[in-house]
Amino acid sequence: MSSSGETQLRPGQRRDVTADEIEAFERDGVVCLRAILDPDSVAALADPIDGLLGEPEMADLTGMAGGGPGAGRFRAGVDHWRTSPELRAFASDSALPAAVGALLRTNRVTLWEDSVLVKEPGTREQTVWHQDLGYFNVEGEQLCTTWVPLDPVTAATGAMRFARGSHTWDRSFRPNLFVTDDPIPGTEGDTVPDVDELAARGEVELLCFDLGPGDLTVHHARTLHAAGANTSATTRRRALSVRYCGEDARYRLRAGMPPKAHHAGLHDGDALGGPESPVVWPT
Repeated sequence: MSSSGETQLRPGQRRDVTADEIEAFERDGVVCLRAILDPDSVAALADPIDGLLGEPEMADLTGMAGGGPGAGRFRAGVDHWRTSPELRAFASDSALPAAVGALLRTNRVTLWEDSVLVKEPGTREQTVWHQDLGYFNVEGEQLCTTWVPLDPVTAATGAMRFARGSHTWDRSFRPNLFVTDDPIPGTEGDTVPDVDELAARGEVELLCFDLGPGDLTVHHARTLHAAGANTSATTRRRALSVRYCGEDARYRLRAGMPPKAHHAGLHDGDALGGPESPVVWPT
């Protein structure tokens, strides 16, 4: 807090999370935070993200899905905060950790990982329905994913879709490879249901948000979500996704999900912190 009693905003932060937004996150398992980031701070991510596209740590998910030449490509990679000063600063020092602290009602936020997700114009591959929890070697309720677009996002360019309230289903689903419904071998949990069919029958409501630079979504780690193809001929869909944990999170190695190399010293039940998953709020 500042000496005047007003909230001290972090670099690149334009406003605080509101009570209504916290309520929406808890009720729906996802919330859209509009104009909470300075668009200039988001635009500054373009060069480091574009510079990653040809690097070996970026997987070609179009190739994994069997996409042939001539189509747009879907590329993704994880843990760039560990090597990119710009992405580490954004994950640690931007408005994201404070927003997460408010939404999770936690006294401490730790950084788990980030993902760069790029769908070029004409990318046919959809991101299939999945739940983030299955990819986390973490257990707890205070777990979430932030999704920050660098480009204007609509349903036509691959906006995210969320199964409203699915974080309350008290089910853990097997992770997949994002562009196929096939579960990752050796993983445990339920098979992801056909969410589109459930929605067609009126059994679940889908939420989708058009976003611009400065906007973001935050969803709970149990919330089922997906994203469409990028059908635009000209507009890219670049996004940075950063995943955070609250104070109740504990390390838990999940079957079929190998630990990250920098988590080698952790054991089931260990609290997060230190260089492997640094505390980024409060600072």
